[in-house]
Amino acid sequence: MSDLTKFLSESLMVWLIIQVGLTLIFLWYLETYKQPSNSELPKTAVILCLRGADPFLPHCVRSLLNQNYPNYDLKLIIDSREDPAFKIVQEVINETGAKNIEVSILKTVRHNCSLKCSALIQGVSDLDESYQVVALVDADTIVHSNWLKELVSPLMDGRTGVTTGNRWYVPTGKYWGSLVRYTGNISTVIQMFLFQIPWGGSLAIKKSVIQETQLIEKWGQVLGDDIPMHKILQKQGWKIKFIPSALIINREEINLSELLPSLQRLILCSRLYHPKWLALICEAISSIVFPGLIILLTLGMLLVTEGEKVLSLLQSYSLYTLGLLLLILVTQRRVEKIIYQQEQPITEISLTTIIKMLIAIPLTQLVYGLAILSSISTSTITWRGITYKINDKGNINLVAYHPYQWLDQPTDPKMSL
Repeated sequence: MSDLTKFLSESLMVWLIIQVGLTLIFLWYLETYKQPSNSELPKTAVILCLRGADPFLPHCVRSLLNQNYPNYDLKLIIDSREDPAFKIVQEVINETGAKNIEVSILKTVRHNCSLKCSALIQGVSDLDESYQVVALVDADTIVHSNWLKELVSPLMDGRTGVTTGNRWYVPTGKYWGSLVRYTGNISTVIQMFLFQIPWGGSLAIKKSVIQETQLIEKWGQVLGDDIPMHKILQKQGWKIKFIPSALIINREEINLSELLPSLQRLILCSRLYHPKWLALICEAISSIVFPGLIILLTLGMLLVTEGEKVLSLLQSYSLYTLGLLLLILVTQRRVEKIIYQQEQPITEISLTTIIKMLIAIPLTQLVYGLAILSSISTSTITWRGITYKINDKGNINLVAYHPYQWLDQPTDPKMSL
């Protein structure tokens, strides 16, 4: 038992050191990244696919219409005319009087890919030859005025085919699910940066790359639109570049009961399409299994009154948890500099929030562990009211389609869909 105790304690400390190193690489990139300047920006189509009215949808659409970019159009593909998003979008158009926006209804519901992929296929296929770049954005984003310019400019580099940001949640939500999602997402953002995995909620891609890689055809066979891009582009020698200023703040809320299914879907997409899935499994073992075993061993030893070993395990786990908390706070502070440059309000982190973060760290390990275990055996998921049966990564079946209704909206207006 003493050998196992020593092994787990040392493994936890080694993994903490590795996490410190990976976080420092990410922070160094944020600090040293230089935004390229380019006076000749290509004509760009910004595509937003909508099903349901996301909490900040009016703000999202207004921000997309307020871009400091010379030549772009906003293309919205809405799931149906019955969709709550349709009325909201029409109100924003009437309010702003925008002319560079086009609203379309999803024409074809494909049953071998996700509804979002169906909408993307329609949106990209309808573009004429004048568009050289396609930007993808999600309805849970509120972008700053230079977002499109800073996302598209690096594409002028020869072999850069995709530029991407990511979402960044705020740590001050009223639900524990919001805090768990914030804590877990920090690790996800760093992983996606290191593995060069794009995020479809803040992304730009050359139209020629879409054509060369036959991305439209690939979208017609997959559940997720973004994770498969890495392998598809890598085969053709295209680079994916992370843009720090394309980190987008997300102020939505979520409770634990709703968080678990959304994590299952994300983990399932990773299992199907992530190029380094085994590396993610190793990370999960280090981040979830080792801490979990230490907690279980500690509880077991308390029952048999092995005080010295209990103290050793508690010291290791406490040091590990405090180390993670420090990494979270340091990373949050650096990201706040980016948020400040975007003229977004900064979230004040109180002592109460920090204490809640300490509790959220082991809670995050538990919730993510449950999500991973359940996603391994699951073959069906529900995404915005639609059930998909997954037989294989290229064999997706949309079980039954129905339009999104006002009654499907959550009662809390800030709750994620």
